[in-house]
Amino acid sequence: MPVDRTKLLLDTIKRLLRREATVHLHKIVNKTHAADLAVVFRFLTLREQEALFDLPETVEQKAMLFSELEEELLVKLIEDMPVEKIVEILEQMPNDDVADLLGKLSDERAQALLDLMTKEESEEVEGLLRYDEQTAGGIMLPDFIALKEETTAREAIEALQKEYVDIEMPFYLYVVDDRRRLVGVISLRQLVVVPPHTKLNAIMATDVVSVQTNTDQEEVARIVARYNILAVPVVDESNEPVGIVTVDDVIDIIREEATEDILKMAGAGEDLVETQSVLKSTRIRLPWLLASWIGGIIAFFIIGYFESSLNKLIYLAAFIPIIMGMGGNIGTQSSTIVVRGLATGRLNVKQIWEVVLKELAIGFLLGFFYGILLGFVAHVTLPTQQPALMLGVTVGLAVISSMTIAAVVGSLVPMVFARINVDPAVATGPFVTTSIDIVSVFFYFQIATVLLHL
Repeated sequence: MPVDRTKLLLDTIKRLLRREATVHLHKIVNKTHAADLAVVFRFLTLREQEALFDLPETVEQKAMLFSELEEELLVKLIEDMPVEKIVEILEQMPNDDVADLLGKLSDERAQALLDLMTKEESEEVEGLLRYDEQTAGGIMLPDFIALKEETTAREAIEALQKEYVDIEMPFYLYVVDDRRRLVGVISLRQLVVVPPHTKLNAIMATDVVSVQTNTDQEEVARIVARYNILAVPVVDESNEPVGIVTVDDVIDIIREEATEDILKMAGAGEDLVETQSVLKSTRIRLPWLLASWIGGIIAFFIIGYFESSLNKLIYLAAFIPIIMGMGGNIGTQSSTIVVRGLATGRLNVKQIWEVVLKELAIGFLLGFFYGILLGFVAHVTLPTQQPALMLGVTVGLAVISSMTIAAVVGSLVPMVFARINVDPAVATGPFVTTSIDIVSVFFYFQIATVLLHL
């Protein structure tokens, strides 16, 4: 939905809510897609959300809105809602969405809702709740099409028309043997173009891409993206299909994982700021910024240690920000490239030295280019003073060393973290930039001290 259209819809709904123009609001809400309404809900107060939520005409519309709303927002919305009303809506939602919502509620509240749901629905949802919410089992949809391999195309089509009418993803038919083990997959297109008497085992693809119930959701997203499929089957230890993960869930996973990585790299936690209280945001960011603070103190002592060099040529201090800044920038670039490469599977921890050496070469070349430029600037700014040439050389070498080391650190640290099974996104931000600042200042003054003595 374009931004200007979103703003227009939000402004219109807010204005009508202030005027209590229920009739006009009713028309707008029932003509607007649930996904667009979900965007509007982010910018409304809880009271406005409750007023707006009562306007859809059917339970199905409310269920669609439930599925589209962000979980944190939805939990607040249903906090004071009668359980009978919630259950009525939940029974119209996909079970994987229901499981995600119940997982965010207290055990007592979730159990109260499960007790009121139909036995079949509650059993499926409870089955999903057994799995970790970050795994294939936790995000899978338990409704899928599974047919015996001796089934004919005619019988499969009849089954689709009678038994699988409400299936969310009817584009793939999974074929199982007598022990219900997954042995093949057929697309809906394949099914309708073959003669009716054709058996499924004659047209099925046997190289089925599947995932285990405990497969991490990020790996599931990579598999779906790699093979360009609309859904991937989830199997248990005996290779029996228990659900599917659909592409719409994969899109959500990719967005969530990318957002989580970016926030971790910035040292801002894993959740967006609008979902956190002021105290929670402060508590999350405090230890990360402490690393930067400690790094600054160390840099302060390093500068103090080289006080004699600094007193001889006060112009040294003028170039500290740019040397630290250039090192910090290329370090962040290198770490971002590596973290994203690891997240998308384009890089592997076994390539650690290949990646580090490549970034070292890039850092040196960039440092050499900017070192010459900055050295020239340092030289021409002191045309009448004796140490002008030496200052230019000092600054140039400092930039080269700073950017080269920063590129190495920025690429090496995330790879090491990944090797020891620590989220590499944590390695960027405060850890990398702080260490680079310390190293940059140290090498700058060490080079300056040696050259000034010469």
